[in-house]
Amino acid sequence: QVQLVESGGGLVQPGGSLRLSCVASEGTFSSTFSFATMGWHRQAPGKQREWVANINRLGGPFYTDSVKGRFFISRDNDKNTVYLQMNSLKPEETAVYYCNGLGGWGKGILVTVSS
Repeated sequence: QVQLVESGGGLVQPGGSLRLSCVASEGTFSSTFSFATMGWHRQAPGKQREWVANINRLGGPFYTDSVKGRFFISRDNDKNTVYLQMNSLKPEETAVYYCNGLGGWGKGILVTVSS
């Protein structure tokens, strides 16, 4: 089973930026990764997990309305990695962010937006 490992989370002030990374495990062939739709979800305290963004094999990004123009998803197929660049972060976007794809989910990484 694929393993997805997120990194890049942490504490950031409102209006700040972070870039999350998600690496698929070494057992994942680059050709397999390159054909997979990869995505990010988030779960805020006391709320349900919600979808944030997807990127398909052609690089076509899709975003939930609340992050359009501020968040940008990208991928590096040679590195089996998907990224989420988050700009102009808001306190209400404090959440655990999860990477998903290839039939699996990462364990999540905490992003805290606070002054």
